[in-house]
Amino acid sequence: MLPPQPSPVSFEHLPDGLGIGVASPRLTWTLPSGTGRQVSYELELERRGGIRRTGRVDSAEQVLVPWPGDPLTSRERATVRVRVWTPDAAGPSEWSTPADVEAGLLDAADWQAVPVGADWDEDPEGERRPARVRKDFRLDRPVARARLYMTAHGLYEVEINGRRVGDEALAPGWTVYPHRLRYRTHDVTAHLTEGANTVGAWLGDGWYRGKYGFDGGTRNIYGTDQSFIAQLEVEYDDGTAHLVATDRTWEAAPGPILTSGLYEGETFDARLHDPAWATPSAAGTGEWTPVRTGARDAGTLVAPVGPPVRCTEEVAPVTVTRTGDGRHLLDFGQNLVGRLRVTVDGPAGTTLTLRHAEVLQDGELATRPLREATSADTLILSGSGPLTWEPRFTLHGFRYAEISGWPGDLAAGQVTARVYHTDMRRTGWFECSDPLVNRLHENVVWSMRGNFVDLPTDCPQRDERLGWTGDIQVFAPTASFLYDCAGLLDSWLTDVGIEQLPDGTIPWYVPVIPGEPMWTPIHPGAAWGDVATLTPWTLFQRYGDPELLRRHYPMAKAWVALVERLAGPTRLWDTGVQLGDWLDPAAPPDDPAAGRTDRYLVATAYFAHSARHLSLAAAELGLEADAERYAALAAEAADAFRRQYVLPSARLTSDSATAYAIALAFDLLTPEQRGPAADRLAEIVLADGARISTGFVGTPLICDALTDNGHLDVAYRLLLQTECPSWLYTVTMGATTIWERWDSLRPDGTLNPGGMTSFNHYALGAVADWLHRVVGGISATAPGYRRLSFRPRPGGGISWARVRHDTPYGTAALSWELTAAGMTADITVPEGCTATVELPGCAPLALGPGDHVLDTAELAAAA
Repeated sequence: MLPPQPSPVSFEHLPDGLGIGVASPRLTWTLPSGTGRQVSYELELERRGGIRRTGRVDSAEQVLVPWPGDPLTSRERATVRVRVWTPDAAGPSEWSTPADVEAGLLDAADWQAVPVGADWDEDPEGERRPARVRKDFRLDRPVARARLYMTAHGLYEVEINGRRVGDEALAPGWTVYPHRLRYRTHDVTAHLTEGANTVGAWLGDGWYRGKYGFDGGTRNIYGTDQSFIAQLEVEYDDGTAHLVATDRTWEAAPGPILTSGLYEGETFDARLHDPAWATPSAAGTGEWTPVRTGARDAGTLVAPVGPPVRCTEEVAPVTVTRTGDGRHLLDFGQNLVGRLRVTVDGPAGTTLTLRHAEVLQDGELATRPLREATSADTLILSGSGPLTWEPRFTLHGFRYAEISGWPGDLAAGQVTARVYHTDMRRTGWFECSDPLVNRLHENVVWSMRGNFVDLPTDCPQRDERLGWTGDIQVFAPTASFLYDCAGLLDSWLTDVGIEQLPDGTIPWYVPVIPGEPMWTPIHPGAAWGDVATLTPWTLFQRYGDPELLRRHYPMAKAWVALVERLAGPTRLWDTGVQLGDWLDPAAPPDDPAAGRTDRYLVATAYFAHSARHLSLAAAELGLEADAERYAALAAEAADAFRRQYVLPSARLTSDSATAYAIALAFDLLTPEQRGPAADRLAEIVLADGARISTGFVGTPLICDALTDNGHLDVAYRLLLQTECPSWLYTVTMGATTIWERWDSLRPDGTLNPGGMTSFNHYALGAVADWLHRVVGGISATAPGYRRLSFRPRPGGGISWARVRHDTPYGTAALSWELTAAGMTADITVPEGCTATVELPGCAPLALGPGDHVLDTAELAAAA
C-alpha cells in the first residue's frame, strides 16, 4: 500500500505562487501523517506543455528545496507536484495535489505602464481631494487569460466593469519607495468580457504623500503626485495578446472621497458617487479629463514576498449606548485596528461623524493618547436609499467608537468593526489553567495583529505607527511563533538595509521619515540597531531559511563594524545617544530613557551579543574567517563588560533587574558569577513584591534569566503578579491588548500623563515567548524546528497547559496536566522531525514523529 500524498507544494514564504518575483522559487511540502520521515523525493515540473521529472532524489530535505529546473521567465507558469519515499513503504507516495506558480514581471523591460494621475492644480501643503482614474477599452475576441499588474504612488483600489479586483487594503503598502515599490498580480480573467470594458482605480495619499509622522506630521515625504501604475495583459483564445497600460489615454476625475489620511480619517460624500463609474456605461459622463503622466524607474518595481493587508475578522459591538444629545457610543469589547462599516439610510445631506478611541474617560472617548491623529471618518448621505459604506484609505486603533448624526435609532447589525492587518497565517496557540494568563496571551495576539500592518509598527492609533527597530527586535521570537511573518519581516529587513547609513548606523525606525528633534539626525543606538543581527538569526531559527541570513548579512556586518569602531580598543560602548531600558516603570513619564539601568551597560552587553550572533550567522553561511573573527570580538566585549560593570562580589554596577537579566541571558558572566548574579536578581524581584521593574530591554529577558538559573518560582511570581506594574495588572484593568506603558491606565482609572501612552503596543508582550517555551514547553533546537525540545516547567499553581505550533514541517503540540502522581503529557512530533522530551523528575527521552502519550509515574517505574 502506498503512503498517502504529501501536502501541495508551497513556494518561498508566500501563501500562493501567483506573480512570484523569484525566478527559481524554492519548494516546501509536509509529509502525510504516519509516514515518519522522508528518505527520498521526486519532483514533477510541468511547463510550456512539457513535463520534466527529477527522478528519485535521495534526500530528507522538504523545506525550501531548490527549484528543479531552469529559472522561470516573466509571466511563465508551471505546475509542480511531489511524491516521497519513506522507510517502511513499498514504493513512493501518491503525487501531491498540483500547485501552480506563475512568475510576475521579472525584468524592468517588461513594464510599459507609466504613472497616471490627476492633471489639475493642487496645494501641495494642504489637504487634497483624491482622484479616480479610468480607461475604456474593447476586447475583440474571447479572453483565455488576463493578468493585472498594479501599484501606485500612494494607495489604490481597482475595479473592472464595476467589480472590485482583489481584497487587499492599503495597497501597495509602505516600503522605501524610491528604491522599492511593490506591485501585485491579479488574475482578472473572470472580470473581462468580449466587447466594451472599463478599468478604474480609486487613489489615496497614504504614506507616499499624506501627512505622516510626529508633531503635526510631514507631507509629501516621497513625492507630490498621486498616481496609478498598472498593466493589464490579456491573452485571447487564439493566442494573440492585448495590452492596456496606464498612459496618457487614461482619464481622471475627482472622486466622492473629499479628504483622506491615515491619521486623519476619511470624508465621503455619497451624493458625488456614481456606482457605475468604472463601467462602460459611464463613458462620456462626469468631469473626466486627461491624466497627467509621470515617470517611474521600472527597475524599482518588485513583487511581494509576503501577504497583503486584508480584513481578517468582523466584530460586532457588545453595547450601543445613546447619549442625551443623540450620539451613539459603541463598545466592541476588544481593542482592535480597522474601520467601521455602516449600513444607513437617511435624507440627502445627512452627515455622520465616526470617532474612535482605545479607552473611555468619564464616559467619553479618551482622545488625548491619539495626540494629533484625528481618527474621525465622515459620511454624507445621498438620500437615494440604504447605503453600506466603510472608508478605504485609513485605519484606526480603537475599542470604542462614537457616531454623531445617525438618523434615528441605531439597530443591531448596522455597524460592524472590520479588523485589518497583514493576512499572515496563524501558527501558534497557547492556553493554560489560569484565565488571566490566557487573557494576557490573547492580548499579545491582538497587539501583534494590530501592529503588523504591512510592516511591524508601534501604536496603531496615534500619530506614529512607525517601524521601530528595537521593538521588533525584542518581539520577533514571539511574533514568529504566533504567525508566519517570515515574508513580512524579510521585506521590512530589506528596507532596514536600504536605510542603513553609510557608516553602518541602523535608524531608530524604518522607513525613515522626519523626526526632529529627537530622532533626526539619526544616531546609532543599542537594542534598536541590533535588529540587524538578532532578527535575521531569529527568523533563521524559526523558519530554517539560511537565505534570510545571507540576504541580511551585509547589513549585520556593517552594524557590528560600526559598534566596534565606536567602542574602540576598550570594547566598551560608552558614548552617544542610548535609549537604555526604554520605558522602565521607574522612568518619569516625560523621559522614558531615564531608567534604573546604566544605558552604556546595556550598549556594551548588546555589542557582545550582536558580535556573537554575527559569528553564528557567519558559521552557518560557511564564512569561517568571519565566524572566528566575530567570536573573538564577542569574547573581547564580554570581557570588557565584566571588567567595567561586574564587581568582585558578582554584583553589577547597575544594581537593577534589567542589568542582571541582560548579563545572565546574554551569557556575559563567568560560571562563578552566574549563581550570585541570579540570586541577586531574584532578591531584587522579591524585594519589590514581584512587581515588574524592567522596560523594553529587560522585559523579554527577565523570566528566562530567572528560569535558567534556579529561580523558576520567582519567574512565576513575576508572571502572576496583579499589582501595578505587572503583566496581569493590565488584564485586571480590562486590557484587551498590550499597553505601551505598564501603567498606561493608572490604578485610579486616570490616564498616564506621558505623551507616549498607547494601549496597543506589542513590545512588553514579548513574555509570550517564555510562555510558549517554558510554561507550554515547546522550543526549537535546530533551525526550522527540525529538532524540538518538549520541556514543560510548571509552577505558580498552573495545573495544565496546551501549546501548539505549525512548524515548517508540520504541527508540533504539547498538552500537559499535573496529576496526583506527577504529570501526563500528550505530545505531537511533526513528520520528518525528532524531539527530546524532558518531563519533571524524569530523564530526557528521545521521540520520533507521531503522537505520544507519556506519564511521569510510568516513566519513573520503568527507569
